This record gives sequence, structure tokens and C-alpha cells, in this order.
Amino acid sequence: MGESQKGDLHLVALTKTFGAFTAVQPMDLTIPQGSFFALLGPSGCGKTTTLRMIAGLEAPSAGSIRIGEQDITATKAHQRNVNTVFQSYALFPHMTVLDNVMFGLKRRGDKDARRKALEALELVQLEGLGGRKPAQLSGGMQQRVALARALVNRPDVLLLDEPLGALDLKLRRQMQIELKRIQQEVGLTFIHVTHDQEEAMTMADTIAVMNQGVVEQIGDPATLYEQPRSTFVANFLGQSNLLRAKVVPGSPREGVALVRSHDADLEVAVDHLPQGASDVWLGVRPEKLRLGESGGPNRLRGTVRDVSFTGVAIQYIVRMPWGRELTVVQQNDGSARATLGEDVTVSWAAEHGFALDASQDADAGAMVEDDV
Repeated sequence: MGESQKGDLHLVALTKTFGAFTAVQPMDLTIPQGSFFALLGPSGCGKTTTLRMIAGLEAPSAGSIRIGEQDITATKAHQRNVNTVFQSYALFPHMTVLDNVMFGLKRRGDKDARRKALEALELVQLEGLGGRKPAQLSGGMQQRVALARALVNRPDVLLLDEPLGALDLKLRRQMQIELKRIQQEVGLTFIHVTHDQEEAMTMADTIAVMNQGVVEQIGDPATLYEQPRSTFVANFLGQSNLLRAKVVPGSPREGVALVRSHDADLEVAVDHLPQGASDVWLGVRPEKLRLGESGGPNRLRGTVRDVSFTGVAIQYIVRMPWGRELTVVQQNDGSARATLGEDVTVSWAAEHGFALDASQDADAGAMVEDDV
């Protein structure tokens, strides 16, 4: 482990090519010190390659990596103050949990290794289990040991490569909350690579959505979800209903623009409209739609083609007269439910919609295969 360098992590025109294939297009990213940052995207989008370049496990084809003012682009992996937690844990099976956590410190001759390791185990809520072997622990506990082993070194940057991928759903949810708590407690820079949208949104302060080696959009989870800037982000981060529409000149009221979709005049907030676009995809999230007239000024008539009860909510598929199907999600709050085959009105508020340039593919990001 190299000497500590405080400061933001800067990726400057960072690029990686493998022969004729460009895995990471020139990328400029600044990851603030002490933040929980997620690189989110489907398999093959370049997020793991980016992580490996930060770790020093992969040499960039061009560009540079800095922590604070120090350029670490050519620094060997073991000389960077950067640690990685992998999905596979990579614990030493013959060593006790405590010895696993102390390993790096002892190799560097740290006289305080035992105390620091015990503190790290306490941080990940494994106090009292230091004498066990990894095989005696559950998968979730083994992941905590791997985390403690990385945290005990107090790296400037902690890289998390799909760290919860091997855990079952309930445990994964618990660990998401735990990881967030630990990051806030230690205040280190965490960079988390994942293909799981919910995981990224639950844990990260800032998310960079990657697609085919390019960062499509960076922002906090709420901004990315409420105001996606591309159809890929709109579809990959949750579900979106997209309607083809034309911008109508003039404004019905201040701050609102009018668009026409299949003979229906619909409103959208002006600041949610891409500048200079005349043909757009008008997007609205399923949970922002209401069955009935109470949702807002935007109204469309359709027929219920499917009803799915999920416990906390009911999901409806409503077919428009021109064939497009809208997904509507209503909370299970005791309000009246629609039935299969029923003709219904779907409505929503102008500020709950967003508009994207219609030159983009409406299905981009929707049919993406997850990592295996």
C-alpha cells in the first residue's frame, strides 16, 4: 500500500482499448473525497474495466488518474492506497477471521495490527468472531470480513466490485444499508460497481450510468430517475412509459410546454424539455400515472389489458387506441381497482413528465441483459 494521498479522485480522458475494441471511451470523472459513488451499467459497458484501471490492475490506453494532486496512472497496484472488495471475498481459508483482517497490516510491520483489526471487525459487526475460520461463517459474514480487511488499511479509495452479487435478496438489502452506514462512519471514498439499479440508488450519493464505454449521465439518484437525459437512462434506471409527441408552439401557462401525441394535447414542464427539440419522447414513470382523472391535466383513454398484484402495489397494463401499452403502478392503499378489459382514463401532472429527443431509440436500455 502506498503513502496516503488525500483528495478527490480525478479520471482525465481515461480510455481503454483492447485491439480494435474500445471498452472505455475517453472519460472525465471527478469523484469527491468521502463520497459514495456508483458506476452503474449493464454487462460489457466498461464499468469493471474502469474500476480495474483505478485499482492499477489494468493499464489505461490513454488518459490519467489522480488522487488529489498526485498522478497515480503509472503507479503499481500494490503501491496505490486503493483497496478492492470483490464478489468472491478471496479470504485465506486456513487463517482465522482476525488473521485475515490483520494480514496486510502485519506484512507492513504495523505494531498496532491486532487493535486495528479488532476495531475493523467491530465496525462490520463481527466482534467476537475473530477466532473462527471463514468456512464457519455465512456468505454475508464472509463479505463483512472481506470488507473489514480492506477498511483496516484506511485506503484513500475503496473499490467495490459487485460486492453483494453472491448474496440472496434479503441479505443483500441488509448489506446495502450496512455498507452505507459503514461508509458514512469511516468517511472514505467508496466506488461501487454494479449492474443492479436499485442497489446503486439505495447506496450511492452520486451515480454515473455507463453504456457501451460512455458515461450517459451523472447525478444523484433522484435527479437521474426524475430527469433522465437519454432513453437509455430512462429505461435502465427503473421503468418508463415513452410516448411519441411533437412540441406545439406557444405555452398554456407559465413554465409549461404543450406537446401533441396521437391527437391528445399534453403538458410537460418547460425545464424538462430538451432545448431546440421538436420531436420528442414524452416520458412518465409508472408510479406517477393515476387511473382516473385525479392525476393532473394530462389524460389518455385506454383499456386495461393486464392486472398484477405485487402486495405493496398493483400494476396495470393499459393499451392505448393506437396500440402503445402504458404501465401504471398504483399503491395498494385501498382505493378502487380497475378490472381486466375495463376502459379507463390515465392521468398525470405536467411536472411528473420528462421529454427526450425522439431521434433516440425508445427501447434503449429496456431489454439490456444483466450480468450473469
